[in-house]
Amino acid sequence: MNQLKSRERTIREVSKATARVLVVDDGITQRMFYRSVLETAGFVVEEAVNGMEGYEMALIHPFDLLIVDINMPKMDGYAMMRMIRSDAAVRMVPAVMVSTEGEASDVVKAFEAGANYYLQKPVQPDELTDVARMIAGVAL
Repeated sequence: MNQLKSRERTIREVSKATARVLVVDDGITQRMFYRSVLETAGFVVEEAVNGMEGYEMALIHPFDLLIVDINMPKMDGYAMMRMIRSDAAVRMVPAVMVSTEGEASDVVKAFEAGANYYLQKPVQPDELTDVARMIAGVAL
């Protein structure tokens, strides 16, 4: 019961504050799209260009949500998510993985790596906003 009350309090606190999102994608156009949509919805957005940079940023700064592309240089999204989920300091940060790949096996692989949700590109602005709010626990 105490865990449930603590979780409810945390959700209320996040919804009152501005949620911070880390977008990890090697494509500048994609990052600009995510930033524009999410900032319009009231999120504070930071960016990383690959999984290694994303992992390092997640360790340094507190985030309420990670949006992670799968196909990136240096470290792909799967490897980044496995590192995030194995690190006690950041393992509880919710994550949405995004890819052009839409096969069931791709979705399963994303969840096995640690994703909380999977979106297939191209992502519509309303869908991105709704999913970000839901996963980050931000009130509408």
